[in-house]
Amino acid sequence: MTAIRSSQWEPWLAEQSSSIKNWVGSTAFTNQVGSLTLIPSAEGKFERVLFITGDADTLWDWAVLPAALPPYTYHLDGELSPDHADQISLGWALGTYSFDQYWGPSKDRTESATLCWPNSARRDRIEAAALATFLVRDLINTPASDMGPAQLAEAATLLAKENGGACHILEGDRLLEENFPAVHAVGRASASDRAPRLIDLTWGEEDAPKITLVGKGVCFDTGGLNLKPSPNMKLMKKDMGGAAHVLGLASMVLKAELPIRLRVLIPAVENSISGSALRPLDIVKSRNGITIEIGHTDAEGRVILSDALAEAASESPKLIVDFATLTGAARVALGTDLPALFCNRTKLADAILEQGVQESDPMWRMPLWKPYRKLIEGKAADITNSPESPFGGSITAALFLQEFVGNDVPWAHLDLMAWNTRTRPGRPEGGEAMGMRAIYHYLEKRFSP
Repeated sequence: MTAIRSSQWEPWLAEQSSSIKNWVGSTAFTNQVGSLTLIPSAEGKFERVLFITGDADTLWDWAVLPAALPPYTYHLDGELSPDHADQISLGWALGTYSFDQYWGPSKDRTESATLCWPNSARRDRIEAAALATFLVRDLINTPASDMGPAQLAEAATLLAKENGGACHILEGDRLLEENFPAVHAVGRASASDRAPRLIDLTWGEEDAPKITLVGKGVCFDTGGLNLKPSPNMKLMKKDMGGAAHVLGLASMVLKAELPIRLRVLIPAVENSISGSALRPLDIVKSRNGITIEIGHTDAEGRVILSDALAEAASESPKLIVDFATLTGAARVALGTDLPALFCNRTKLADAILEQGVQESDPMWRMPLWKPYRKLIEGKAADITNSPESPFGGSITAALFLQEFVGNDVPWAHLDLMAWNTRTRPGRPEGGEAMGMRAIYHYLEKRFSP
């Protein structure tokens, strides 16, 4: 396979044989990014692929090929830098993903084309990134009937067991006994076999730098008594996308054996309706004593995160990162593809954003605008989970979370969609990892020896 950047197409073609020039001309092949053509040999057999990449040559340029090419094995021409080889290999790998666990036997499964590993590719890194992405996608894509709090806990337990970590689960009323009242309050309306849980995974040497990941694990969100309308409820199996992200990120950290003490906290609940469901204007006491007035039962994600973030901050780790499918306001501001990054340290935010650009995993920083803090003040409690103002919703949600982190611990909060609303090469419609690779590479760069 020969890959040519779009801007280099004319000079490259000028140096080729007449047979290639004739073939290109007869097929009307152009330098459109993503274009490919199969070149025959003199005997009429398939011999070579020409492929046009963008000048930036991102991993997504390459993700089109596994499905677009005949299902053979392909070798890339030329020498590649390790970074370029990694980018190509990851793009190709992500282009092979499909969620077909629920297909019947009559459903055709398309075989993907295979890429020979480039000599300079760092195979372990790419396999870890691809498998972590597939884990995130699989967890999110799995229907809520098969992905409740118990199944999410099983996924975390399996990850810990396979990689020498430990996983401790608090379930049901034990959450009250161990002072996680906000998690219990949101999840208590579910059936007993889908009771709320606090998932607590730990790994690494105890004296290593402490890094804590927190993921929102609302396995299905009806909206509670403030019931969502049908169109808004349809995709709510993805409301545990934050939990999926921290498990995917943890899998990368564990496989790379980064020299850190990793802790993963996931409050896992269903926001259901029953006689014990939270009511509007109920008041919930959180783990660190801050009281929360429930202005809206469909703003439950920040409520369960309050307990997990308070616990995370209690150990004063080097860094807390949380992932959450938290607000529609972030999607209104930035669209569905671009996560909102909130961060209480500018240098930390800049470093994360830089990795996002380098890894084709972008985010956009939003402000923790202090003047809006007054909007989350409660009337009968310390704070409310649903301000009266409809404006700046992703900011007020982030300010709510900051109440439980404080200012002493470096903290990054990603408010993300965790879902592709349309199919593109390497990014099929459905669950998606967003910001995960960028955060991993930040951790790797900071903490690797």
